[in-house]
Amino acid sequence: MSVTLAPVALPDFGPIGPQPQVPSAIYDLRAVAAFNAARTDWLVVYADREHFGNIMHLTGFEPRFEEALLLLGPEGRRVIITGNESESYAAIAGLPGITVLRAQTLSLMGQDRSQDPKLADRLRDAGLKGGDSVGLVGWKYLGPDEDEDYGQSFFVPHFIVNALRGVIGPAGTLLDATPILMHPENGHRAVVDVDQLAAFEWAAARCSQALFRVVAGTRENETEFQALGHLGYEGDPTNVHTMFASASVGETIIGLRSPTSRRLRKGDGVTTALGYWGALSSRAGLLTDYEETFLKPAKAYFEALTTWYETADIGVTGGDLFAAVTEKLQSAGLDSALNPGHLGSHEEWLHSPVRPGSTERLRSGMPFQVDVIPVPMPAGWALNCEDMVAFADANMREEIRQRHPEMHARILLRRSFMANKLGVTLSENILPLSSTPLYLPPFWLKSGSVLVRE
Repeated sequence: MSVTLAPVALPDFGPIGPQPQVPSAIYDLRAVAAFNAARTDWLVVYADREHFGNIMHLTGFEPRFEEALLLLGPEGRRVIITGNESESYAAIAGLPGITVLRAQTLSLMGQDRSQDPKLADRLRDAGLKGGDSVGLVGWKYLGPDEDEDYGQSFFVPHFIVNALRGVIGPAGTLLDATPILMHPENGHRAVVDVDQLAAFEWAAARCSQALFRVVAGTRENETEFQALGHLGYEGDPTNVHTMFASASVGETIIGLRSPTSRRLRKGDGVTTALGYWGALSSRAGLLTDYEETFLKPAKAYFEALTTWYETADIGVTGGDLFAAVTEKLQSAGLDSALNPGHLGSHEEWLHSPVRPGSTERLRSGMPFQVDVIPVPMPAGWALNCEDMVAFADANMREEIRQRHPEMHARILLRRSFMANKLGVTLSENILPLSSTPLYLPPFWLKSGSVLVRE
């Protein structure tokens, strides 16, 4: 099969409807499962404004401005410890049976600390005592190839580790329990339930539609700020800074940067990305209507993307997926800047089984970002096409159909569009969550012409 540029209208995949909510009963099941997996007296989960995904997954709460801890303990004990500003906000949590305690040392500097200043006191109030064993969940973890004492290398502020050690004393045990939630195959956040997938699909649809308004609406002489104004942003919570970068031929495109007042010129390389909780979409190309020399690498990149979609499936190892995609890229003199695909979540990047030689397998219930960034590109050129998918076996698909019929209908329409209009047929286990699935216009001034396979 060959890849060609063809006019293909992006269809309406149906109304998005109200935002799905994760039921309290699901948070309860998650908390029980995580606590039981820890096999310690207490499971303590750290969070801050940037690193909130673990506590969000377990409670539906994420701290604003400050740090927070979730303590899961004996006899169903559930405690959130946070600072001045998030104390009242903790009411948003969906996990039942929570007690909220305030430790003012978690507050921003200069705020009142006259009532509950000491974190150690609040830990004792929650029920921790000398001799307890504690599994501590940070925002990432080390492996044995990174540190000989990796089980004691906590990605948590040192004063929190000190406070925990001081309360449990020398007879207590403190262990890194982060893999319970974040392991790339078996982590409790790597494989999620249909309610979470529904929430992520809702976000992915909105995110991808907003992002493509930028691609379709950007014009010459606009500033980058004005180009990003086409988002029509409505306040969805984001998981990354919003990106837009441009450069003329021969200049370096810094894809991670935020927009500036630079004015766009025809022929510029352009790249943009938008991330909401559970979703990210990105597109990159040229701000022109046609450029023959750009088509060759664009077609090779599209072939690598189709290889991803046709290789990925439940049971496939991350190592096999990595090899298939990178070999296709390398046949065209390209490589993948990062892992070609990773787990998505409330963060843009949770973890990835897609690594060289990885034996970790793709599983039903995994939300995944198709994230293949081709390098090297000539200065002033950019290519990217990132969308969200999920993997779901027959039982999960049926549960989605019954409990979230509108989501199910949108997914079927996206799959049909990819097969009938783009020439890419997916395994029945792959659910496209974005509403721009594999829709890649290399030339933004002709955004209705996209790469397809014949």
